[in-house]
Amino acid sequence: MNKFKLMLLGASSLMLSAALPAATVQAENLTIAFIDALSGPFAATGLGSGRELKHAVEKFLNGKEVAGEKLEVEFLELDGKINPKESLVQLQNAISQGAKYIFHNSGSSVGHALVGAINKHNKRNPDNRVLYLNYGAIDPALTGSKCSFWHFMIDANVDMKVSALVDEIAKDKSVKKAFIIGQDYSFGKAFSAAAKKYLADKRPDIEIVGDQLHPIGKVKDFTPYAQKILRSKADVVMTGNWGADMINLAKSVKEIGTEANIYGIYAYGPGVSAVVGESGIGKLSIVTQGHINPPNTPEWAAYTDEFLAKHPGNDMSNERTVYGVQMLGEAFVKAGSTDPLKVAFALEDLEFTTISGDKVVMRGKDHQMQMPLQVMAHAKDGLKYDFDQSGFGVITTSSIPLENNTLETSCEMQRPS
Repeated sequence: MNKFKLMLLGASSLMLSAALPAATVQAENLTIAFIDALSGPFAATGLGSGRELKHAVEKFLNGKEVAGEKLEVEFLELDGKINPKESLVQLQNAISQGAKYIFHNSGSSVGHALVGAINKHNKRNPDNRVLYLNYGAIDPALTGSKCSFWHFMIDANVDMKVSALVDEIAKDKSVKKAFIIGQDYSFGKAFSAAAKKYLADKRPDIEIVGDQLHPIGKVKDFTPYAQKILRSKADVVMTGNWGADMINLAKSVKEIGTEANIYGIYAYGPGVSAVVGESGIGKLSIVTQGHINPPNTPEWAAYTDEFLAKHPGNDMSNERTVYGVQMLGEAFVKAGSTDPLKVAFALEDLEFTTISGDKVVMRGKDHQMQMPLQVMAHAKDGLKYDFDQSGFGVITTSSIPLENNTLETSCEMQRPS
């Protein structure tokens, strides 16, 4: 009988194994690795995401029973710096230390690089395969034309979120002009393409008066972009910006001033909410997953409270992180194994209810998680949880059921024989 153990490889682990009585079944070493920006302009995003992921792993995988044995969990963090080349170096670092599961959050360009490298690795090393669990690189191509059996997207992709965002904009018949702004890489380009597509489909009367891409992580002062928005006389601004780029854009838009309402998918959370402050009330809306205010279940509120007590001064903003870890634990049990191939098949079409009460499904044909989405508004009143200890956060104004977020896919999955 095998005993599965998630842990970092290290001399102390080997010494402990050697010291156990002969009658004790030895553990199989299996590392879970997290690759993201732990330094540089997006370090705050990566470090925060890592804290939330590690807490979820400890909560939902540590002690979980698989095939009659309990998992023991430790966590490996690697700095990919939102750079594809650096992230590939860290992928090899993780694999060399025995990693079987790679979690990653930030950067679709990194996501594409990881998918390509893992495809090649798994083909060449059938006895040493790894799975990529992606909860933030949401270029639709990753579950579309570039889909992979070894990749699972735990977040809603750009098309799913922007379609819902445009539905919200479309409700306001006074909107006549839209300005699109985003980061100049695969994700930002996908956001722009989706915004134009769904505006044309759902509100063809809205004129696009700006479609602006800017270098990712390099613009400190967004004043020239804010001035363009002001001159365009846009009624709405649509942005996929996140992390430092969202913070700096929000600063400049606030300083310049605009009558436009702002719609985003990452325009909230640590750093952003405090900067936006009073200026965002009644003007800033977000489409995302999760239940921040109000928390949807007592269990989710207790989980959030536990995390915040353990990490004082920090925030909880990535509920999809928990979805992914819960999903992986369910797949371990279903497969009766932690072998990546068996777990990948177990993940396909896996349906479960999250700690926040949402039913989610990992669609088998493209490995795109199907989930409810929420429309949230920047707010000061009615908050249980704020961000940055600022008194500002987001509050849910409406929910979009899973079925309404389900879009077609162009994926033609190649599965291992």
